[in-house]
Amino acid sequence: MSDYFDDLETRSADERTDDLSRALPKQIARAQGLPGYAGLLDGVDAAAVTSIEALAALPVLRKSEIGKAQAAVSPLGGFAARPAHEFGHIFQSPGPIYEPGGIGDDWWRIGRFLHAAGVGKGDIVQNCFSYHLTPAGMIFENGARAVGAAVVPAGVGQTELQVRAAADIGTTAYAGTPDFLKVILDKADEMGTELSITKATVGGGALFPSLRQAYADRGITCLQNYATADLGNIAYETPAQEGMIVDEGVIVEIVRPGTGDPVAPGEVGEVVVTTLNPDYPLIRFATGDLSAVMEGQSPCGRTNTRIKGWMGRADQTTKIKGMFVRPEQVADFVAKHPEIARARVVASREGEADVMTVKVETTGGDADAYGRTISEILKLKGQIEIVPPGQLPNDGKVIEDIRSYD
Repeated sequence: MSDYFDDLETRSADERTDDLSRALPKQIARAQGLPGYAGLLDGVDAAAVTSIEALAALPVLRKSEIGKAQAAVSPLGGFAARPAHEFGHIFQSPGPIYEPGGIGDDWWRIGRFLHAAGVGKGDIVQNCFSYHLTPAGMIFENGARAVGAAVVPAGVGQTELQVRAAADIGTTAYAGTPDFLKVILDKADEMGTELSITKATVGGGALFPSLRQAYADRGITCLQNYATADLGNIAYETPAQEGMIVDEGVIVEIVRPGTGDPVAPGEVGEVVVTTLNPDYPLIRFATGDLSAVMEGQSPCGRTNTRIKGWMGRADQTTKIKGMFVRPEQVADFVAKHPEIARARVVASREGEADVMTVKVETTGGDADAYGRTISEILKLKGQIEIVPPGQLPNDGKVIEDIRSYD
């Protein structure tokens, strides 16, 4: 097996930039032709959007907007490049929101991740992702097909049958959530059954270091990826296990929560993704997840950008004194005072009353002026605390709720 899925993984920075400058304008133009983007991309010169920097000037698309469009316009909200009946599958996520799915050509690009994990011809993958309404099962099956592996469409639950199937068929690789494999392995131990699983590809939940080590102690190499129903594969681990490498079919930006503004490299922010999939061209789609870009190149030889993986949720909307405070309001506050590097609203309690403290990271400034702006935007009065640059934690939070609900 080759070390790499294809030549895209080892492109030079110049090659990747040149390829992007050709692919991105076509994708923007494709999106402009879809009714879902009416009002979002009006007036944009697609031919001029040839870089990530130019892309950053476009508006962010949120899943809630797609949900509203689907309810009002069509099953796919006018964001897909073909009608719903021309896709191989239509899936349902909570909301409900519907996502299209293709059945050929590694449509979700999971094959790249499976290849990095050493899964390929000769492997039998026990696919323990759900096949019911949600797309994870089909996403990984499509990827297994791309690398030539056979699939046991196991789904979730029925642990004893899972063990029996894995033993009888000779399953060599697992696909599913990080913790369900342990359930299977523990049941196999209880049944006195020996399994042949040596590879695990996981997603949909946190892979804790202790769990990864427990699998390693059993001779199982466990790698994780980051994917969504809308976008497919976003980033994936390799045997180097140093962050996650951004997939070659997407463009990832890290922005300040509540805005579309890119943060500095290494700073935690919201993951915004543009997919190059011509069937479903999502442009600057906000995932609601937090992550950060890692410096340098992976020692595995793949040259694309690395991110730190999932680091929490960006939607930090919190109710204080009966009023909702949203990340975009905090962003509006910072925008009105250019000298502010970062700000964080902290919700706490004193006695039986809510307290709002706004921590402002700046080299100086007028606390009274900041207080007036906060009152105008949030419709709430709060305490202003000015702190030196670098004082606020690099965790992507612009709203922090430290109230105890016990």
